[in-house]
Amino acid sequence: MDHVIFGAGAVGRATARALRDRGERVRMVSRSGRGPDGVETVAGDATDPEFTTAVAAGARVVYQALNPPYPQWPQEFPRLQAGVLAAARSAGARLVSMDNVYCYGRPSGPLTESTPEAAHTVKGRLRAAMAADLLAEHRAGRVEVVIARASDFYGPGTGAQSNLGDRVIGPAHRGRPATVLGDPDQPHTYTFVPDVGRTLAELGLRDGVTGEVWHVPNDPATRTTRELVGMVQALAGHPGSGVRRIPDLAVRALGLVDRTTAALWEMRYLFSAPFVVDSTKITQRLGLRATPVEQALALTLAAG
Repeated sequence: MDHVIFGAGAVGRATARALRDRGERVRMVSRSGRGPDGVETVAGDATDPEFTTAVAAGARVVYQALNPPYPQWPQEFPRLQAGVLAAARSAGARLVSMDNVYCYGRPSGPLTESTPEAAHTVKGRLRAAMAADLLAEHRAGRVEVVIARASDFYGPGTGAQSNLGDRVIGPAHRGRPATVLGDPDQPHTYTFVPDVGRTLAELGLRDGVTGEVWHVPNDPATRTTRELVGMVQALAGHPGSGVRRIPDLAVRALGLVDRTTAALWEMRYLFSAPFVVDSTKITQRLGLRATPVEQALALTLAAG
């Protein structure tokens, strides 16, 4: 099998579809053993290096698209990465790793690939350390690595995990107000999941990209969350349905009884100030561009 993807969430599935549509042979590995049509699927535990090595034998490219639940990040994520890394090393395959922008910490302007890493959260420091470990493996010549970073996801399949997901799309269809985290009037970059999949596929196949970090293409016209929600509501035929903000105190209170919400608390800075992720590098060097936001929102609405 030429391409082996670990993880069957929204990113893994988008990557599988992008590779499948290019005519590539794809195997998707996850605990559930599920995946899109036209893709071979295998169920298993990616923290087991014997399993990952066996399932990725002969692969040209291995993709890390895993994302354990927030509360389990410190315990699970390093073990998952170790399993995928072992698979890529054993197969002599390129490793394409999905990352996010937590490693940069609080932004003082648009985030680029050269922005200093100044993570101040548990999850941000963890992702920074994981990326550093992968790049060290690359520099040592043990495995060829390329890292993609994206801002907050939206699009088909993102559901409740996205600030532009279930709390926006479902109400938009019914003409009801959206509910969002943070300040809806702050500029915020959101990354369309199918663009993530196409980017990971490109980084798996393209020459001259390894040993680097690449931001997934984003629509360069950064809008506020309120503006994006308004566009969704207009597309749904219910313009002006309104936006409600989840109060910080409500998030804090729910976190006392819900571990996932508690783990979200330290990340509230993402939505409390301007948060802009620049993707000029990948557009200028590789020619990759984001799906126009109007089209992306329409596709998201149609899928929800």
